[in-house]
Amino acid sequence: MERVLGIGGYFMRAADPKALNAWYLDCLGMDADEHGLWRQEAGPTVFAAFESETDYFGSRSQQTLLNFRVRDLDAMLAQLRAKGADVSEDIQDVEGVGRFGWVTDPEGNRVEPRQPV
Repeated sequence: MERVLGIGGYFMRAADPKALNAWYLDCLGMDADEHGLWRQEAGPTVFAAFESETDYFGSRSQQTLLNFRVRDLDAMLAQLRAKGADVSEDIQDVEGVGRFGWVTDPEGNRVEPRQPV
């Protein structure tokens, strides 16, 4: 059986795609090129479905949640706050999994930085 190798891309609609791409590059430090190609570090990726009524993604209209692995969650959240991003005060520690925080991008999408264990 042929199998997928990993996530090949993540695409979203935006009222201002250039500005939203710039926000992800500037605030999260993604080093994507002009075509959006981003060579991420190796590491685990979680693929999971949630109940349709979950509030975990923030707005009920948001159908997916983008989770980014980070080395230092506290440093990432401080960096985001310093850039004026809408960062939740909540942090969740899940034993054996890692620490989770949340930020809302300029288009209203909730994004989840996670520091793995």
